[in-house]
Amino acid sequence: MGLENLQHNFLTGTLEGMVKWARASSSWAANFGLACCAIEMMAAGAANFDLARFGMEVFRASPRQADVMIVAGRVSQKMAPVLRQVYDQMMEPKWVISMGVCASTGGMFNNYAIVQGVDQIVPVDVYAPGCPPGPETLIHSILTLHQKIRLGEITRRTADGTGAGIHLDAATLRRPARVSLSAPAAS
Repeated sequence: MGLENLQHNFLTGTLEGMVKWARASSSWAANFGLACCAIEMMAAGAANFDLARFGMEVFRASPRQADVMIVAGRVSQKMAPVLRQVYDQMMEPKWVISMGVCASTGGMFNNYAIVQGVDQIVPVDVYAPGCPPGPETLIHSILTLHQKIRLGEITRRTADGTGAGIHLDAATLRRPARVSLSAPAAS
């Protein structure tokens, strides 16, 4: 029996379920394209793949208007404080997709200049594998994130609200040439 057999024009549900549905259906991405994966991210938003059908037709240039960060490409040590600052400026709740092997693990760049996984900077919710992952892989990652949002499986906050438990100190943000990642003080 489908919805067409209902005699009234209303649906019922919990407020929490409706909020989760709205969040999943209208997630806006902050584009953080750093390398070749960014080209594939742009292709996912073009006419052939059309992210508009998932409520993500516009990549937001302002982090204050975005709730999903797609980190596409390798993250250098100099870019790490900028990435964290953009993440901190995003509205809550916020989610992160790590796109490509370089963003996820450093890829073939196993050296001091590249962060060996963006999860050292921000908490990552979904990983998109590949070098570079195609638009289909990014769309699959977005759909996986939407499903996690709808099911409420995303609980990554620690008790003190620090996210991944890794933070950049204020002195580091003033001097972007040197990045020091430090674990939170033990209490």
